[in-house]
Amino acid sequence: MSKPRILVARAIFPEVVARLAQHFEVEANPDDVIWSPQELAARLADKDGAFTTGSQRIDAALLSAAPRLKIVANMAVGYNNFDVDAMTAAGVQGTNTPDVLTETTADFGFALLMATARRIAESEHFLRAGKWTTWRYDMFAGSDIHGSTLGIIGMGRIGQGIAKRGAHGFGMNVVYHNRSRLSPALEAECKARYVEKDELLRTADHVVLVLPYTPASHHTIGADELALMKPTATLINIARGGIVDDAALAVALRERRIAAAGLDVFEGEPSVHPDLLTVPNVVLTPHIASATVPTRLAMANLAADNLIAFFDGRGPLTPVNQPAAARSA
Repeated sequence: MSKPRILVARAIFPEVVARLAQHFEVEANPDDVIWSPQELAARLADKDGAFTTGSQRIDAALLSAAPRLKIVANMAVGYNNFDVDAMTAAGVQGTNTPDVLTETTADFGFALLMATARRIAESEHFLRAGKWTTWRYDMFAGSDIHGSTLGIIGMGRIGQGIAKRGAHGFGMNVVYHNRSRLSPALEAECKARYVEKDELLRTADHVVLVLPYTPASHHTIGADELALMKPTATLINIARGGIVDDAALAVALRERRIAAAGLDVFEGEPSVHPDLLTVPNVVLTPHIASATVPTRLAMANLAADNLIAFFDGRGPLTPVNQPAAARSA
């Protein structure tokens, strides 16, 4: 019996490719070529499964060109590159990699908050440019983290991890807004208090976004929301691009209507709104919140586990949809 055929759409750890090769006939992409949608569809035309990294769009057009495709395993916790409805209708299983990146991403979110509040990137650029010639009492004076109010929008596992770091490590007053309120036990564990979004924006010294991207969450933070924030406040986005209106944010930063922002994700990434590149009071990182070797390896292995379990007949470990009927071979 022949092995199922798998496409690995981007370069990943060689040891994970070798592991997949024990179970599948694998077409890998070690040179990390960025395929166009048409090239991706052509490569998937004879494949039973795909290993994606979040930047490959899986939609109805691609699915119609890949009649054998039965499962797409995303090496990411987010899956807004999936047209889930189209995949479900076509009988194609989707999976993601939750949980394994929670603590690492929460670490990074807090690191980005601290770098933003304390103006670390801005002051480093100043130093590297040879502009540091004397001391001033207000030179790069930022805002405190300890004892301040931390507002979290999106209180899933990563949001809870950030809340615990703030409340337990820095004595922060934590407020949060979420689609559904946490249980009293979880609120107590996170030392967090539920508030409406507008109240959070008005009262928080540091606002951290950790909500999933959906059409409903598009531009959760726009010009109106930014206008509610304190002029001394900071905004951190480690969620997804599109949750913040980047153009409106650039204006607010330039006009100092908020103090600073820290962004790891961008609308239309890897492109970055050009106005964000010209304001000094923003820390920009290239979507690296989960980027430690142990975590990225765990993500890759979980994506591989989903493919292996699916074709072994055990079912995927972390499904994002439930197709009523799988495609036949």
